[in-house]
Amino acid sequence: MGGLVVVGADGSSSSDGAVVAAAREAQRRRARLHVVHAFSWPVGALYAPLDPGPLDSLAHDAAQHARSIVPDVEVTHSVMIGGAVSVLAAESRAADLLVVGRRGSGGFVGMLLGSTAVSLAAHSHCPVLVVRDEPNRDGPVVVAVDGSAEGEGAIEFAFAEAALRDTEILAVHAWLPDHVPPGTGVESAERLLAQAVAGRRERYPDVEVRQEVLSGEPREVLIDASKDARMLVVGARGRGGFTGMLLGSVSQAMLHHAHCPVAVVRRRN
Repeated sequence: MGGLVVVGADGSSSSDGAVVAAAREAQRRRARLHVVHAFSWPVGALYAPLDPGPLDSLAHDAAQHARSIVPDVEVTHSVMIGGAVSVLAAESRAADLLVVGRRGSGGFVGMLLGSTAVSLAAHSHCPVLVVRDEPNRDGPVVVAVDGSAEGEGAIEFAFAEAALRDTEILAVHAWLPDHVPPGTGVESAERLLAQAVAGRRERYPDVEVRQEVLSGEPREVLIDASKDARMLVVGARGRGGFTGMLLGSVSQAMLHHAHCPVAVVRRRN
């Protein structure tokens, strides 16, 4: 396989969890792991001398921690000058997966999700995995299916992840009976779901697939499905989103409220 997994490190406990998750993702993919620490100059200190020692030590320690978990993985690290979002978005151009923690060291106490994670889910050039502080589960990879173009990429990513983990997929389509066109019903929703996963079954014959059409508001349905999942995969934008929006409301809700790690998949430009 091969490839590159990039992880953002800032010394926070959330970041530490992301480094562990990224190391395991790199091992599954037989990929390289690159640990990145982004540093922004303090306001008014543009000309002050910078001692890179503590910054490099942070990235170095995170890389060493990753090596201790997966000694067979090639691990590198770097300190980049710039905001975390701009630095990691740039790094994502060459990556197969970008991993970040749910909240960074600069988050406000009580916030469910840091702004860096949300912004990267909207601007990354590769799938973004947002790691939560809750313990990992052994459940299925859950993927949201809505028939959108963004959703196609999410389905493909979910199948690949399930194959890497030797686990099953739960493909979920949420529908509201009061919001469907006349003459359509649950049969139409079941057909959409079946068609969405049909082609992937041939490429991933060892991945068991369960399909569920559930009545309810998509955000509530997916949050509930995430309770027993090891990963939830969503497209960056689904059907019905406003043109020009980089991240849809359902994806944002999953990042804030899902009970498992969330992978957000955008179409590459």
